[in-house]
Amino acid sequence: MKYKYLLLAAAFTWTACSDSFLDCPPQGTVNDGVLGSEDGINALCTSAYAALAGPNGSDNTHLHPTTNWVYGDVRAETAYKGGGGIGDLWEFNAFETFTGVYATNGLLDGKWFLLYCSLQRANSALRELNNVTVEAVPDRDSRIGEMRFLRAHFFFEMSRLFNQIPYFDENVATEDYVKIPNNEFTRDEILKKLAAEFEAAAKLLPEKQTQIGRVNKYAALAYQAKVILYRAYKQDEKHNVTEITPALLTKVVELCDQVAQGGYGLLPDFQQLAEVEHEHGIESVFGVEYSIGDGTDNGRINWSNLLNAPKGPVYSGDGFFQPSQNLVNSYKTDKNGIPVIDTYNNSNLMTVEDGFKTNVDPRLDFTVGRLGIRWKNYKTAPYAEDWAREPATYGYYGCKKFLLSPESPYMVKGWPWGGSALNFQIIRYADVLLWKAEALIELGRYNEALPLINTVRERAKNSRYVLAWNNTSDTDYAAAYKIEPYQPGVNCTWTQEYARQALRFERKLELAMEGERFFDLVRWGIADKVLNDEYFAKEKEVRDYLKNAKFVKGRDEYFPIPQAQINFSGGLYKQNPGYANEK
Repeated sequence: MKYKYLLLAAAFTWTACSDSFLDCPPQGTVNDGVLGSEDGINALCTSAYAALAGPNGSDNTHLHPTTNWVYGDVRAETAYKGGGGIGDLWEFNAFETFTGVYATNGLLDGKWFLLYCSLQRANSALRELNNVTVEAVPDRDSRIGEMRFLRAHFFFEMSRLFNQIPYFDENVATEDYVKIPNNEFTRDEILKKLAAEFEAAAKLLPEKQTQIGRVNKYAALAYQAKVILYRAYKQDEKHNVTEITPALLTKVVELCDQVAQGGYGLLPDFQQLAEVEHEHGIESVFGVEYSIGDGTDNGRINWSNLLNAPKGPVYSGDGFFQPSQNLVNSYKTDKNGIPVIDTYNNSNLMTVEDGFKTNVDPRLDFTVGRLGIRWKNYKTAPYAEDWAREPATYGYYGCKKFLLSPESPYMVKGWPWGGSALNFQIIRYADVLLWKAEALIELGRYNEALPLINTVRERAKNSRYVLAWNNTSDTDYAAAYKIEPYQPGVNCTWTQEYARQALRFERKLELAMEGERFFDLVRWGIADKVLNDEYFAKEKEVRDYLKNAKFVKGRDEYFPIPQAQINFSGGLYKQNPGYANEK
């Protein structure tokens, strides 16, 4: 955390995507005379943005992924770790099964450390920005807003991973870090501070940036809404949800309405979310910039997802991050085209056996690779058994999200497997619509939430469906796709409780494999019920390695504070409930 000069030097030697502010040719290292200059400050800011993809770049970022695939989906009911068996990155297997998650886990310590390195990049830039004038740095106010935004983002990630975290700003001296306890502020107080940071950032940021990739006012308002939504679900010391605060929910609705004024909307086709040509489209609120062919050896690709390409002939990848049977079953729909929320998991939807017997939401085959189903626009063969690396343990499903179609000019051929220029969306507008719907439902205004949820479903309905392999027409689909909006009195009874179920299920379907599901379950206070009663109890029938998996309520909502960090603090940091301090 002390290497400000080193970070600045790294920023000056960074090259990245050609269509954004990150496109800065190598400048060499810096000296003291450059540090407070406009170029020096912009380099520091660029370094903070670069940390969104992992502050170490290609160096072991896959072990501490910023995309949250392991923290947000593998720990939920939506994905398996995958890879070469349970011993292949056993630390992630421990996260998935909630067994053997110790404070001495080195990958947890690395995640903690790298997040603090990332937010310190923002602090380094803010220290310099605080000492210059608008005359010296014309974009000073916007840069301050950007850095406060990024710092709050990294702190938010810390909060929802570890809960008890030390909090400080750019005015705290490096030598005083060790004096800051991790329990000085409660979860609620941390989230309140972060919401205030995003609010302050929004006041400094322009509505539209001249360079793509930089955050704007609406991104800050959206993130403020997200943090306040988390804060609305009050937790006690054992992580039980004790109340949901109406005033905070009302603020979420107001903020989402303000974001809507920024001209955002849904892309017309769900598949466009996996196309570089649309990554800066109307649905992108806040994303991480990636690129290839930018002058570096491998490009600024998504190293967080390096392990996650399937083994098959297109990618030859490591086969991590496989969709679960539970997730696949979730896409079943009834004769009226709506989810079968209560009974979806009573039987398993298997590609070869079921054929067209079961109606499914078309998002299933946009999200999941299934045997015999066309893989994006791949012409040679459909998704097949040899695409899976360890089917005896994890089955045959593969993740289609975040991977480009093989013919795309934006995809790396060969190593790094599945690498591409596709941005990763941290906040997209579908998320904003569903946040607003959630807040309205909890406020008792569930009828107002109905059109928001239906807007998301209508986009899926109107998207191009996946065609059958060797299809004979444009309507020769790969499955019995059936999806309709919720229509009270026709296909559902729209009560507050039903609306709540529909909203939570819609988030599962729409945002599957995007790293959010586990955090949703914890926020709602239902992680133990969903994981133990609905997931592990059934999933162990098809995945033997899950037979001893168990989520412990009051402990597993958050990771343990890494023991190395407790040692660093001289014992000042306090461990999270349920975890023992280890020497």
